[in-house]
Amino acid sequence: MGSEAGPPLAARARAALVREIEASGACAGDPALLTAFTQVPRHLFVPYYYIAATGGGYERLWGEDPDPRRRARWLDGAYADSPLATRVRDGELLSSSSQPSLMAKMLAELRLPRDGCDVLEIGAGTGYNAALLAHRLGDEHITTVDLDPEITESARRHLAAAGHHPAVVTGDGAAGCPEHAPYDRIIATCTLTSVPRAWLAQCRPGARILAPLATGLITLTVLDAEHAEGRFLHTPAYFVALRGGSTRAPQEQRLGGLPRRALQNELFRFLLELTAGSLDPYEALALWQREDRPVRERYGVSVSGPHEWAWLDDPEGPYAWPLP
Repeated sequence: MGSEAGPPLAARARAALVREIEASGACAGDPALLTAFTQVPRHLFVPYYYIAATGGGYERLWGEDPDPRRRARWLDGAYADSPLATRVRDGELLSSSSQPSLMAKMLAELRLPRDGCDVLEIGAGTGYNAALLAHRLGDEHITTVDLDPEITESARRHLAAAGHHPAVVTGDGAAGCPEHAPYDRIIATCTLTSVPRAWLAQCRPGARILAPLATGLITLTVLDAEHAEGRFLHTPAYFVALRGGSTRAPQEQRLGGLPRRALQNELFRFLLELTAGSLDPYEALALWQREDRPVRERYGVSVSGPHEWAWLDDPEGPYAWPLP
């Protein structure tokens, strides 16, 4: 089965996934993106993946399994609207293929122009996202970066199998990719704790950056190499953290004594992540209650020279917190 995956079966599974994405409305503003999901076979990018096993650990499903029932499970999973764990080491998830409907929302939020633009992707993963972008814009406009040479090598193979050859670069995503700059768009498929300054310097004025940060998706407009600003989208987002020398993990927080109802509220957890290391959790709770449990869209991020901060409602308002 492998890369062929029984073409009629794979085509039917892909068509069902595309109908699901279309029904979500994610690509309503960019029909060419929906065409990309129709034309790019996801199964070529996940020749194997891992699912949670009964009793703990992971079970591996793959397209070359001699058991036809397990091959069928693999193909069904490859076209499910779900994230897939694609690289696991010592029980730690290192890389994944994101949920396709979330990928569609993120790509649509890039607001790609009809006449093309140059895109830098941080986090190559399986190569599937880069293939969708390459189908939409052309291989020559896409650069994708990942720290792990095993990941970039497999992404390059998957892309070639699907007929695409964008630039696949092994390197620290936090440093961007200056050799292919400048960019009109940067999209990250890994969670940040702050916005790397190198990205701004590699963007054209007016460029758009979309990245997961604090369980949300921040969209920034780049003014110049020193300034950018934008707000969070409504959509929650949970991704593997960006790995590299230019970032650091968020600080552990002591949450004992906080109300369980608040801790179980996804929007409060977002605020805790956004203010980790800058605002005491009990102060965050007081703010959250006082401001009537603000939704993600009320928060934003500003970058000005060496300073970077998150804020509620107004970049110059009373509620602002430095990011790492």
